[in-house]
Amino acid sequence: MSCSEKGYGLDLCMLKPKPGLSRLATSPDSMEASHLVSMSSPLVSPSQSRLKYMSLGVLVLQTTSLVLTMRYSRTLQGEGPRYLASSAVVLAELLKILICLLLIFYDHDFSFLVLNRVLKEEILNKPMETLKLAIPSGIYTLQNNLLYVALSNLDAATYQVTYQLKILTTALFSVSMLGKRLGLYQWLSLLILMTGIALVQWPSESLDGPAPTPLSAGSQLVGVIAVLIACFSSGFAGVYFEKILKGTKQSVWVRNIQLGLFGLVFGLMGVFVYDGERVRESGVFQGYNPLTWTVVALQALGGLVIATVIKYADNILKGFATSLSIILSTLISYFWLVDFDPTSVFFLGAVLVIAATFLYGYEAQACHLPPATAESRLETHHLP
Repeated sequence: MSCSEKGYGLDLCMLKPKPGLSRLATSPDSMEASHLVSMSSPLVSPSQSRLKYMSLGVLVLQTTSLVLTMRYSRTLQGEGPRYLASSAVVLAELLKILICLLLIFYDHDFSFLVLNRVLKEEILNKPMETLKLAIPSGIYTLQNNLLYVALSNLDAATYQVTYQLKILTTALFSVSMLGKRLGLYQWLSLLILMTGIALVQWPSESLDGPAPTPLSAGSQLVGVIAVLIACFSSGFAGVYFEKILKGTKQSVWVRNIQLGLFGLVFGLMGVFVYDGERVRESGVFQGYNPLTWTVVALQALGGLVIATVIKYADNILKGFATSLSIILSTLISYFWLVDFDPTSVFFLGAVLVIAATFLYGYEAQACHLPPATAESRLETHHLP
């Protein structure tokens, strides 16, 4: 019985393999090519794909909201002392831990017994697994101190340009530690992104303002070394955390609790080292108001969103989302807060960031062809 008699139509009959192609379809070369393509583009369920892009979108909105709210809260003139940024960091870590506990409680049908068992089995009974999170937490603390040293020994323009190397260091660690494969367009998009974000954040006063105070060669060398170490530590800590999240069966919420515990310890150390005297004078909650608590809540949300992005996407895509949020927050500052005057350098950098985002996405789509497509192309290539 012909295909047309079965009701399949002529086009489906044309898809039937010709006699000379049967060996090609099952040849080792064809199977190897199909295997390589499938290995380079793992199958992702639609729910995971939706969660990935949803988390990236939430990260853009959260980062933009945090930058604008934090800036407004720090410049708002009010009575009494200004709130301590170090105490806000500690409270954000504490709030993040509480939210994760509630999420675990919710995931296990609001059972205190199950919650207690999960915390005991996953955190207390696995001290080595918990200690792994001390590495990125400690590195983040070191990174913040290094950036302070860099800003104290470099002009703003040099700092902004040099610190964007963290985009490339993140990609290099992703390749070396996670085995990620990046195409030519993706490497090119990362270079364009690094250039664009440096131009976007280029200080406007360095273009037509007064000349900055000259710095000694030794001071500049210290600043450059500090920012380079910060770039490599930022890339390593992010990819290390990504490897932990993707290489374990533990939930994102448990990992966030583990990371938050060490962040809480290091944060408390920062409060007493940098603001100990002010805390003794006016207390930890000095200068707090509803806007301050909004900043704390947004910081806690950021920790949860970043962990979700790293779990279901990666650090490189997180870098793109953060870069887009910088542009968005700057535009809102111009149109809404009216405290920013964009220059031609800013617009050039914004165009480069957007172009790099589309270029990276174009390469990713080109690399994620299904195995059947690759095999059919091989067959078409061998047609007489």
